Amino acid sequence: MRRPAAMLLALALVLWCGAALALEPPKITARSAVLLDRATGRILFGKNAHEQLPMASTTKVMTAVLALESGKLHQTVKVSEYAASVGGSGVDLEPGEEKTLEELVYALILRSGNDAATAIAEHLAGSVEKFAEKMTRRARELGATRTNFKNPHGLHHEDHYTTAYDLAVITAHACSLPKFREICATPEIKISWPGRPYHRLLRNQNRLLTMYKGADGVKTGWTTPAGRCFVGSVTREGWQLVSVVLNAPQMWEDTIELFDFGYTHYRWHTVLAAGQPVLTAEVSNGKASRVPLVAGRDVGLPLKENEAEVLRFEFAVNEPLPAPLEKGREAGKVHIYFGEQLVESAPLLIGEAVESRGVGRLILDFFRRLRRAETALNP
Repeated sequence: MRRPAAMLLALALVLWCGAALALEPPKITARSAVLLDRATGRILFGKNAHEQLPMASTTKVMTAVLALESGKLHQTVKVSEYAASVGGSGVDLEPGEEKTLEELVYALILRSGNDAATAIAEHLAGSVEKFAEKMTRRARELGATRTNFKNPHGLHHEDHYTTAYDLAVITAHACSLPKFREICATPEIKISWPGRPYHRLLRNQNRLLTMYKGADGVKTGWTTPAGRCFVGSVTREGWQLVSVVLNAPQMWEDTIELFDFGYTHYRWHTVLAAGQPVLTAEVSNGKASRVPLVAGRDVGLPLKENEAEVLRFEFAVNEPLPAPLEKGREAGKVHIYFGEQLVESAPLLIGEAVESRGVGRLILDFFRRLRRAETALNP
């Protein structure tokens, strides 16, 4: 009779231990790492996430952002002798060769072309130095405040650095650009090679694309001082996560550990749906005294089990709202907090039109209020 009980106890211990192990954070080799929800910017995991480190060729994510945001992808770029001579990884650009900016961005991301990065910088800013200043300035605008660029390719420079968090913020923005997503997910492409009977074949160096379900980016990197670096992105059922590992001896394994952790322990929750009634607001001089306010858009968050219980909503509405009120007009904001941290905000819209009261009704209401006041003073 004791054996079955012992077996049940052993099974219970195995199940309990398995659950405990499942809740442990990912064990990774990277010196610095972060896992970020792209839509909200919520950090799902961090390890030395704000430590400033060299980033090698993951630099090129920022280079690509500036190229794409320039709106000049179809412009012709003439490759300088300096750009063609830049060492490290490249696509063998030749002095005087002409390329479209779009071709250079493909060479930049798929083959990590240092020559392509330099040609892009010179074309858009006149020099590597001026382009690096633009990179740093744009990074600051995106919220990457602990990042400094000295070149567009990531070859080592003492004052060229980022953090895992900053790089994730930059990448999250990059992944909001449709053309960037298209380029990162391209397995291979041919670009022109003037004077040759064949084209350059660019194959994507990102092995994650074929290693992990839903992988759709982003960029590898390596130098001796930086070690192995990688920025990754995965999208499942419309939910995109971004990972960064810096100085990671096992960067592919680390990256998979991060995404497994995110998709195992977090779920995407729709907190508010567009058009969902949220609260009512007081109306002045209207045919109705109150009006419903609805969420202006869908609001979702990645949450662990039971985390929805600690969400807190705060409303910013200047009441009373003066009639007339047009349906769909913005009337305020809803701010969503996770504990004390603001994690998302959304507009509140007028849910129903409210007409203003006519002059006669306003006069009648005035005298009614006056009569009530007199009655109160002389009961």
